[in-house]
Amino acid sequence: MKKQEEYIKRKTKEILLEIKDSDIRILTLQQCRDAVDRGIHIGGASSATLPLVALFYGGIIDMDVVQPTRRGSDVFVLSKGHTVASMASIYADLGYFSHEVLKNSRSEESILNGHPGPLLPGVHVSTGPLGQGLSVSAGFALQGKQNPGFDVFCLNGDGELQEGLIWEGVMYAGYKNLDNLCVMVDMNFGQLDCTDHLILPLDRLSDKFSAFGWKVCPVDGMQYGPVLDALEEFKFGPRDGRPTVVLCSSYKGYGGLSSFMTGHKVVIGEDLMEQEMLLQKKRREARVKELVTWLERHPCEKEAACQAARGMNIEVQVSQKSPISVTPGSKRVRTKPAVPRDKRIVYDTEALPVFVRDREYSASGVIEAAMKVFAKDTRVVSIDADLSSTSGLQPGVGFVDTERAINVGIAEANMMNIGEAYAAGGYNVWVSTFCPFFDWKVLRRIAIGQQERLQTMETKGGWLTEGHGLDLTFVATAPNFETKTNGATHMGNDDITIFDGMAHLNIIDVSCPVQLLGVMRWIMEGNKGLCYVRIMRAPSAVLYDERFSFEFGKGYILAPVDGSSVVLVSSGRGVHEAKKAALLLEERGVKTGVVDMPSIDETLLLDLYESGSYIVVAEQNNGYIWTRFMKTLFEKRQKIDTSRLYAVNTLDEKKRPQFIHSATYNQLTNRFGLCADALAAFVADKVKGTVRA
Repeated sequence: MKKQEEYIKRKTKEILLEIKDSDIRILTLQQCRDAVDRGIHIGGASSATLPLVALFYGGIIDMDVVQPTRRGSDVFVLSKGHTVASMASIYADLGYFSHEVLKNSRSEESILNGHPGPLLPGVHVSTGPLGQGLSVSAGFALQGKQNPGFDVFCLNGDGELQEGLIWEGVMYAGYKNLDNLCVMVDMNFGQLDCTDHLILPLDRLSDKFSAFGWKVCPVDGMQYGPVLDALEEFKFGPRDGRPTVVLCSSYKGYGGLSSFMTGHKVVIGEDLMEQEMLLQKKRREARVKELVTWLERHPCEKEAACQAARGMNIEVQVSQKSPISVTPGSKRVRTKPAVPRDKRIVYDTEALPVFVRDREYSASGVIEAAMKVFAKDTRVVSIDADLSSTSGLQPGVGFVDTERAINVGIAEANMMNIGEAYAAGGYNVWVSTFCPFFDWKVLRRIAIGQQERLQTMETKGGWLTEGHGLDLTFVATAPNFETKTNGATHMGNDDITIFDGMAHLNIIDVSCPVQLLGVMRWIMEGNKGLCYVRIMRAPSAVLYDERFSFEFGKGYILAPVDGSSVVLVSSGRGVHEAKKAALLLEERGVKTGVVDMPSIDETLLLDLYESGSYIVVAEQNNGYIWTRFMKTLFEKRQKIDTSRLYAVNTLDEKKRPQFIHSATYNQLTNRFGLCADALAAFVADKVKGTVRA
């Protein structure tokens, strides 16, 4: 008898899910009709609808629609970004935002883009078909292992499983026993170039996941029963340390009726749209009739069916005087603005390290000592990629709490994505590797998400509020000439100029132990966004006293520039060479100022230009400050006199970028004319005859 009752309830649930399936498909089709380009990624959106409906309406995921950022709420990540139309239909139906948002999508005015991002209420990260969502989900799952605990769900397409980054995340999640992570793979066996097969066949996919320590559930992705069984087993069954992957076999366009629905991105003509809409509505009517017949056969199930339907935002009305009616539920927006976050890290100022002028300190040692203080605040997290000895993050944070001192192994892209997940969770996050090892593709996606967060926070009534930006610091070790004999692949002379084109990235090139501590204290104030902090590898002397306070966008005068014939501008270890060169020039009677510019100070650069002094920008890289100097002059001045402006950097003789061969620090500074003696000689030659030398 009990089994029969369970069967009846389960059958009722599956019929209701089929009805909800129709509602979501109709909303998704309507998005295409209303889109600015009348286009939609219909093939992948269609095949993904069933697993998404099972997840969101099957009583599986426990998300807080009213407060999506609430700690302890389950998290969903749509890695398969081309499925955004289906997800948007579901989110509108659940009440994250108005149904009006579904209209005019992908237009400049819309918050509903071709891929999901935090512009859309309830969406935590920006994603697309790049395979990054899985490792971001692993980052969320790490947080979900803490108190209060929560589960993380991610939808991937089988096409993106060809991305190498996917397997960094798969390997790490298995290693970390993230049994609160459930990945659903929409196995529609198609991709952009080949909608009916994969370019790289994913043979024995179950074995691949199993080999990395995952629990694998291959299911028929075209029936609600098997998908629901797998999700319920994950959510409510016993856990053994293995993350779960549900492989949903289907085909591209499943759920669409016309063969046209198997395409990747399509524009559906009005005649075909009418045809498809009509048939989808007829399918819904047939499913409603099935429900009515079922409930008439099992009248004792009517009340429970009404209650279950309300949980799916379906209104089922049952009365003795009128037939059973089944209509879509409320369109009420439920999501409220997030509770503001206080991002300021609390720490004991007196416990921070103190530096003596006549000693040298390594940057990693400074970070380790400082993090032993900062990390007492549980919101500080560090993530390394097998280079923790060069950053000091892991030994510093790990001294306080090893669970917040994470090392992902040699997997920098995975590291960055996990870092983003923690930052989205409200943490102050530090990730680190060598300068050239940061992944541009990952950094760009993270920066897009940060931009969307900022835009949402600035919008009146936006779902994100103060403190919901990302506090994520990229500690770039061994910049400029710091890797020395390691050679071209490890040398960071080009990263700073390349990443300067990355929006919302605060670039800081550190020259001194005291300055580094000042930068760290500035970041710990919170709400500093994405910071790319380049730190020296070898020990360096102290340039500033204990009263130093860092300000982003400010240069620091280390030798007076007023009345100077020449001003040397540099950053990082180049500042130390500039100071020595200035002393040598003073001995020759050339009054020389020195400016340390860890971040670009446009006002100071313009003041130096107007002073009439010779300006020599000396950098152990491809000319980051110099490039920004020229850009500033071009934007701020109508006429530019370059006769007193000089650059000494690592560009070749034709001023083209190049990579740097292995050599000692002295060999490198000599080769590029960036040692103190060479700088002094260069300046003396340029000013010869114009000042007393």
